[in-house]
Amino acid sequence: FLSAQIKIIWLTRCAVYEKQGLPVRGGNMKTTETETAKPRKERKANADKRRQQLLDATLRSIVANGLTKTTLATVANEASLSQGVAVFYFKSKTGLLTEALREQYRRYEENWQQALAAAGPDHLDQLLALIRADFAPQVCNSDALSIWFAFWGEQNFTPSYADVSAQFDIRRSQAVHDICERLLADDDQANPARIAEWIDGFTDAFWQRLHLFPKTETIENALESTFELVQQLLPDHAERIRKQVR
Repeated sequence: FLSAQIKIIWLTRCAVYEKQGLPVRGGNMKTTETETAKPRKERKANADKRRQQLLDATLRSIVANGLTKTTLATVANEASLSQGVAVFYFKSKTGLLTEALREQYRRYEENWQQALAAAGPDHLDQLLALIRADFAPQVCNSDALSIWFAFWGEQNFTPSYADVSAQFDIRRSQAVHDICERLLADDDQANPARIAEWIDGFTDAFWQRLHLFPKTETIENALESTFELVQQLLPDHAERIRKQVR
C-alpha cells in the first residue's frame, strides 16, 4: 500500500513538473530555457491540449478495452503521455471517466443544438431536425454507441455518471417537449409532454437496436420508423412530414 502511495506521489510530482517545464530529479524529462519561460496563455493552451488528448484517449480506450478494463495506464498509453499527467489532471480513474462521459455528452449536445439552430423558426422543422441529429453518424456510430451503453450500464453504481447524464439529458428532453408544446398549442386535447416522451423513448430504443444488432438494424430504418411514429402522433402535420422525409 505504501509503495502504491509513493508511486502516486511521484507520478503527480512528475506531472506537475512536466506541466511547468521543470526537470525531475531521477527522471528523464528534458526542458529548455525557452520552454520554462513560456507565457501563461501558451502554458494554458498546452494544458488544455493535453487534457483533451487524455479525454480522446479515454474514449478510444473504452471502445478497445471496455469501461472496466480502461485504466489510467491504458489511457496514458493511448495518449502517448505519462501516467502522471493523467493523475495530475483527473486525480483518479473515476474522475477521468466522469469527464470523458461529459465530453461525450458535450459532443452530442453540440450536434443537436447546431441542428436545431439550422432548422429555422418552424417548429415542425425543428422537431424533425432533432430526430435526424439523433441518428447523425458523428454521434450514432458503433464506437459512440459502445461508449454510451458502457456508461449507462454503470450509472446505478457510479453516481457521478448519473449526475452528468441527468445534467445533459434534461436539456435535450426539454427541447423536444418545448417544440411539441408549441406545435400543439391550439390542440386542447393533446398531451405534448407524453408525445415528447414517446419520441425520445422511440429513438432511445433504436439506439439500443443499432448497438445490439448492427448487422441487421440500420440508421435508415430507424429514421424512417421514427418519422412514421411522428406522423401518427401528429396527424395534422403528417402530410408535411411525408413530403419532407421522402
